[in-house]
Amino acid sequence: MALIKPFRALRPNPAYADQIADLPYDVMSSAEARVMVKDKPYSFLRIDRAEINFPEPVDPHHPQVYAKAGSILRQMITQGLYQLELSECFYIYRQIMDGRSQTGLVCATAVDDYINDVIKKHEHTHPDKEIDRANHIETVGAHTGPILQTYPDQEQITGIIENWISTNQPVYQFTAYGVEQICWVIDAPDVIDGLKALFAAVPHFYIADGHHRSAAALRVAQKKRRENPGFNGTEAFNYFLSVLFPASQLRIMPYNRVVRDLGGLSDVEFLARIQERFDLEQAPVSPYAPEAPHQFGMYFRDKWYKLTAKREYVPEQDPVNSLDAAILQNNLLAPALGINDPRTDKRIEFIGGIRGLGELERRVKEDMQIAFSLFPTSIADVMRVADAGLVMPPKSTWFEPKLLSGLFIHLI
Repeated sequence: MALIKPFRALRPNPAYADQIADLPYDVMSSAEARVMVKDKPYSFLRIDRAEINFPEPVDPHHPQVYAKAGSILRQMITQGLYQLELSECFYIYRQIMDGRSQTGLVCATAVDDYINDVIKKHEHTHPDKEIDRANHIETVGAHTGPILQTYPDQEQITGIIENWISTNQPVYQFTAYGVEQICWVIDAPDVIDGLKALFAAVPHFYIADGHHRSAAALRVAQKKRRENPGFNGTEAFNYFLSVLFPASQLRIMPYNRVVRDLGGLSDVEFLARIQERFDLEQAPVSPYAPEAPHQFGMYFRDKWYKLTAKREYVPEQDPVNSLDAAILQNNLLAPALGINDPRTDKRIEFIGGIRGLGELERRVKEDMQIAFSLFPTSIADVMRVADAGLVMPPKSTWFEPKLLSGLFIHLI
């Protein structure tokens, strides 16, 4: 069963929270981050992407970069920009985007639950990315980026959280990137104990976003366990920073694709190859977003098309290959366009749904030849894949809104 733990968060002085909290490090490049922090001296990106504090070019994995992250955090504490909670607490983190809210519990979750698959995964991770975040965690001495996790809805848990919200004032309330950010501190021991007991009955958590941060936390914990063979499991390094959301509240947006060329095919040959496995028709509207699973939009030669996968190419009983990202890959991108490994092939790029269909048209007019719009993956699909011990196709989920970093820091 799932274990959650309250912790003493290092969190911003309320007067500076909106100036500190920022998007997670992995949704932008270093160059983009440099631009984003130009007029934001306290942005948490200066800690999460510490290479932006150095003149270019700089190796973002150099020890001095990680050391800079730690020194900036210590300086912010000295300046009174951060404060350490007096007691172990849970926290509530609510985000409201386009009139839709998601409300999660900020807590520490157990490395051992991650090891034992109580916390389920659905992505492969890259060792180099794990090592980068592990070095960051160890040098800074903290988990700075929250892991987005989900669980099947539990009415009692939701009731306790909503009751706390209705009877207590938030410690933070501001808008960032068009999303309202509201946070509360749960400091009542009876409420903390009640939540711990209810979550202990939840069989599994599911990582929605943050696989590399989770894997990095494991690396750090294993290293510290080797260095401290007498550890008893209560040490902070045995836990990592998480925000737990009921599954019904999470929003997954599509993860669309753009392709650079036709792989040597003529236009006629390309359209003919599509029709071997898809019904092809002119889209009813332009631009076109699919209305149901197994439908796809395609922007090609200044036109939007609607593609519908033929029934025999939809393996409904296969939790992975029945997903739209896999159907498109297995029945069009690979056999028709020769894109066999979308993780490494430079001819394909992925566009998060938050950028809209206009971004697909722009890219095709600028440097690509084809764009595909996909129907969003459901959270039920993510859970089904994780429960089967399998891995989602690459770039098949885009969660919005993104959790901001810097609001809650878990010291180790």
